[in-house]
Amino acid sequence: MLVIASGNAGKVREFGALLADLGLETRPQPEGLEVEETGATFAENARLKAAAVAIATGCWALADDSGLGVDALGGAPGVHSARYANGDAARIERLLQELAAAGALSPAARSARFTAALALANPAGAVVLEVEGHCPGQILEAPRGTGGFGYDPVFFVPEAGLTFAEMPHSLKAQLGHRGRAFALLKPQLQGLIQG
Repeated sequence: MLVIASGNAGKVREFGALLADLGLETRPQPEGLEVEETGATFAENARLKAAAVAIATGCWALADDSGLGVDALGGAPGVHSARYANGDAARIERLLQELAAAGALSPAARSARFTAALALANPAGAVVLEVEGHCPGQILEAPRGTGGFGYDPVFFVPEAGLTFAEMPHSLKAQLGHRGRAFALLKPQLQGLIQG
């Protein structure tokens, strides 16, 4: 049994699908369990969530923390990506306004990357496995595409020539930060399960 340290049903489904070939039974963290994300980095927040959920449930727990860092903004919004403004459209609007105010006009000046940190804790709450996946890109001046969520419409991945919002799900899963983090996690997780 692996508890996904999230109350977000979409994230729990996504993690379950990414781990399906390992034969693991997954379930979401208990309703009403809230873990305050007080870490200064994505990795710290993932560790906090994994440990707290493992201790609360007595089960193995997998947590992630992810977000967007923009070089011209000193790494902002960073760990505050989800709380940068109220709602996706407002977050994108604030991001674009701050980039314009910073004079970041050329594509090179708008470099950014998505990061996903994953942490696995044992039932005692000890974090035994950590990985980070990254996806480099650029912030466009205007949204493109209708898929995805969050900053996806303005996050352009030069490797694909598309924004996250323009990509088919399979391509985003392959090139995206969370997919890259899971690619690093799975062989190590399999070793733990079989060991």
